[in-house]
Amino acid sequence: MNAHLQPTGSAYFIAKETELAETHTLSVLVDNEPGVLARVIGLFSGRGYNIESLTVSETEHEAHLSRITIVTHGTPHVLEQIKNQLERLVPVHRVVDLTVRAAGLGHERPIERELALVKVHGSGEHRVEALRLADAFRASVIDANIDHFVFEITGKPSKIEQFIAIMKPLGLIEVCRTGIAAMNRGPQGM
Repeated sequence: MNAHLQPTGSAYFIAKETELAETHTLSVLVDNEPGVLARVIGLFSGRGYNIESLTVSETEHEAHLSRITIVTHGTPHVLEQIKNQLERLVPVHRVVDLTVRAAGLGHERPIERELALVKVHGSGEHRVEALRLADAFRASVIDANIDHFVFEITGKPSKIEQFIAIMKPLGLIEVCRTGIAAMNRGPQGM
């Protein structure tokens, strides 16, 4: 690899060339307090790690804890480095690589779901087709008038991608996605 092709400061280029990059879903339990998300994001951006999806919400109100779900991409070495660096942040209580844990439980991936709002032109011949396809994908109409629809769809990220792709030729206007919420199967928690 030529030195001029390597972005400076990115940990992706530190890994051995024989390691293949993988996509992993991390679950991070943190104190629900100002600045925590900025510190977690700062760790990623400061080291050149990319975040493909990010969701955050308070999950334990009485304990003031929030759960951050991060989907990122890297070699096993880089992913382990990300996990170790996250664990060292003071407001972080626990970091679980849901992808590794799912594999340990005999599953290909953790349970992953995403919600999207998809606005589509809804007039003329495309109106009936948009409704038919939305029904096939179990998308709900949450707003409609004579010239557009807003659909709500929930499912695996691949399902969301497929729905968006088939709505493009029908007049896709806008898409808003929540990011991935994930957990593993089985009785044990994070």
